[in-house]
This record gives sequence, C-alpha cells and structure tokens, in this order.
Amino acid sequence: MKALSGFYYVDGGDGALTACRGRGKFRHQKLTPLVGDRVRFTSLGEGAGILDEILPRKNQFQRPAVANIDQLVVIASGAVPVTDPFLIDRVVSIAEGRDCEPVICINKCDLDAAEELYQTYRKAGFLTLRVSAETGEGIPELAAAIAGKVSAFTGNSGVGKSSILNALEPEFRLQVGEVSDKLGRGRHTTRHVELFRLSSGAIVADTPGFSSFDTEGMELRRPEELQYTFREFAPYLDQCRFTGCAHVKEKGCAVLAAVKAGEIAPSRHASYVRLYEQAKEVPEWERKEKEQ
Repeated sequence: MKALSGFYYVDGGDGALTACRGRGKFRHQKLTPLVGDRVRFTSLGEGAGILDEILPRKNQFQRPAVANIDQLVVIASGAVPVTDPFLIDRVVSIAEGRDCEPVICINKCDLDAAEELYQTYRKAGFLTLRVSAETGEGIPELAAAIAGKVSAFTGNSGVGKSSILNALEPEFRLQVGEVSDKLGRGRHTTRHVELFRLSSGAIVADTPGFSSFDTEGMELRRPEELQYTFREFAPYLDQCRFTGCAHVKEKGCAVLAAVKAGEIAPSRHASYVRLYEQAKEVPEWERKEKEQ
C-alpha cells in the first residue's frame, strides 16, 4: 500500500498494515518492490514483517512508481498551472504500452473549462472528464469511472491530485499545496506513492507531481512501437504509401493526411514526433539496461 524509508507497508487482507523489510534477495535480483505489488510476507508480530516474494506483475511503471494498475488517471488543468499537452501525451503513450487504460481528468473546470483540451482527448477516444475539487462538479462521474478498479492519479504538480482524492473521500484530509503565483507551478505536497481504499471499493494511488523538467526520466518506447500508443493513428497505419513509414514528414503518409484533414489533433501529432525523435536518440543498450 505504501513504500517509505525502506519499509513496505502490506495490507494482509484484514485492513491492518504490516511494516515489512524486503529480503536481501530482492537487492541481488535487482528487484524493487513497488506500491501495488501483490506479495507474500511473513508476519513477525506487533505490526512488523518480512517481504518474502513479489508475485508476477500485470504491469509496472517507473514514474509513477507503481505496479498492477488498471487505469492511469491523468489529472490536467486549464487554469494555473496550465498543463502542457505533451505531458499528458507522454504519460498516455506509456500507459497504452503497458496494458493500462488512460483516463483524462481536467480539474479546476470552475476556473477554466479547458474546452480545447477536453475536445482533443474525447475525439482521440479517451474517457475525458471535467471536474472541480473545489465545487464538486464532475466528482460523481469520476467516482463511477474508478469504482472497482486500481487507479493511479498522476499529473503535473499543482493540478490538484490530492484535492480530488479529498473530494472523493473527505475523511482522507490529504495535505494540499498552493500554486506559486510567480512560477505558475505547484509545490510537491505528495512525497511518496500510496494506495488508498475508497468506500466505493476503488483503490487509488496518489503520486508525487512532476513537471516538464523531469519527464525525461520517464520510459521511452522504441521508435517503431510509438505509433501503436497513439490510438487515433490506428485506422491510418496500414494506409501509408511506404512500408515502415515513421509518420513524421514522409510523402504519402496517411497519418499526416489525417492531421491535415482535422481527424487527428495537431498537438497529439506534435507530441508523437517529439517522442519519436527522443526515442531515436536512446541507444539500444541503454534501453535494455533500463528494462532489466
């Protein structure tokens, strides 16, 4: 449920958390327990235990550092701090390649409805919600979207991840931060990843926020795989003139034609090109090293 200061807090099924240390074999196997892992552990009594085994994972992420997530809820904002669409697209691309459903949640809709952002992701085929942690607008719809699932809330700092969790379950009383007027960025009030059980049966991970400066630490897929993580590209991928089309600037590219025709949002394609260029710069040995 939580990893903090070398301890792994395990819910054994009775609701009580056991603070476990990991066995040395994890270090030798270069295996790090993640929040969301299904595990076997030995209770030592008085709330202490030893983590014995990590069961096979459905998926795992480096940022946020979670495992076995059903859906990644990307919190965005059209108000301060305004979310850069590239941040959303990078997280969504990672989720699409990890058997994890992305949900786009635009907070602070009482301040700015973020119409362009909303329409972009709805048209691309994502469940896209507008909510306000302040007024409660859209919170019931979000509660319905996460019911019975394991979700991770992620997004840039200051968009209101913890505020939304408080709106979903007021007794959590999670610490929330103010947005810096000078920088237009939020302060990192969430310092670690932690799972919370909601009364609806949903399990939600609150995660530390990120900024455009540290998206470089996120996973990168191979250049040729990226096209499959942009779902609105799918109808056009086998229609390009040339086999192996990169969909960047090639003649006869059906994806580029769809962008020109307004079927694919220019911001989404721009994010794809940016990710493609970044992916090309990563040496294969480095990618394999990160995957181990």
